[in-house]
Amino acid sequence: MLTSHFPLPFAGHRLHIVDFDASSFHEHDLLWLPHHDRLRSAGRKRKAEHLAGRIAAVHALREVGVRTVPGIGEKRQPLWPDGLFGSISHCASTALAVISRQRVGVDIEKIMSQHTATELAPYIIDSDERQILQASTLPFPLALTLAFSAKESVYKAFSDCVTLPGFDSAKVTSLTATHISLHLLPAFAATMAERTVRTEWFQRGNSVITLVSAITRFPHDRSAPASILSAIPR
Repeated sequence: MLTSHFPLPFAGHRLHIVDFDASSFHEHDLLWLPHHDRLRSAGRKRKAEHLAGRIAAVHALREVGVRTVPGIGEKRQPLWPDGLFGSISHCASTALAVISRQRVGVDIEKIMSQHTATELAPYIIDSDERQILQASTLPFPLALTLAFSAKESVYKAFSDCVTLPGFDSAKVTSLTATHISLHLLPAFAATMAERTVRTEWFQRGNSVITLVSAITRFPHDRSAPASILSAIPR
């Protein structure tokens, strides 16, 4: 499969971006993956996306001297080497990956059309969040895409701590030209309720990329486990 790779410093991390041509994918390309048998029943598009994501992950791992391909866990999540956290995302013809010694979550999404944003908004945000998005200087479809993507990034960063939380378990509290903040509710994880997660974002063509960069406590909250707080990238 034809691919091109380049690293991009962002939010204190280094994203490894892989643009790929899915039409050039061949079944034998998967033999490069130790877990290729796990993908036997997947569709052609899914196979190409998975391969591109793992290529991005390998580039990220090699940067820290690790030469391995992340496997697939029981929940279909990437399996990272001990002592490392990572995240993979893909959209259309782009895949990206990031690794860290601390928790990290990344997501890429195509910017919604006005029609799609109008249709999906009730499933992604509530009325309070809508007011915040509409009060920003960003077009609503872009703002809603960012809300969706930021929530995805947060879920990825804490996937080992939570079990399939809904979009209503993290609420948008602010949106600027560079970051979006989310307030975690008890439905996200009881041990992390009332925390604020900050994600950085930027636009690349007709897509947005979000990355979890920090988590903070509310001033009155003294119950945050030190192990969780120390594991968040700053």
